[in-house]
Amino acid sequence: MAPLIALLLGTALAHLAGLAGVSALDGWHPALRVGLAVMFTLTAVAHFAGQRRADLIAMVPPRLPRPDLLVTLTGVLELVGAIGLLVPTTARVSAAGLGLLMLAMFPANVSAARRRLTLAGSAVTPLGQRTVLQIVFVATAAAISFGP
Repeated sequence: MAPLIALLLGTALAHLAGLAGVSALDGWHPALRVGLAVMFTLTAVAHFAGQRRADLIAMVPPRLPRPDLLVTLTGVLELVGAIGLLVPTTARVSAAGLGLLMLAMFPANVSAARRRLTLAGSAVTPLGQRTVLQIVFVATAAAISFGP
């Protein structure tokens, strides 16, 4: 739920900044870019340290090799994508790449839900709810990629 809150809050605050006169954030499209960047920055941090990293490594489907390397790689891609969202000339490509990354990582969420794993001491998001969240996140990336 924290990624959704980060997306919504980051978008709302960026939009308010645009309304207050920050011309780079004038409109919903730039605000969505900021919101998605905030969300991916938040999720990327979990890939690098502490219990969340261990939980993310456990979420990788068992048939995939080197789950630790995959978690590190996806964290790096999330950070690079978040930075790319903030640069107008790379935002569309970054959003498209992050959308594809989310689709590629979704099987890990399915696997984790089916195996009833935990993330930071709580059960992972149930599959139905996770699917809805994934649709929202991918749709946001698509709106940035194909929007105005």
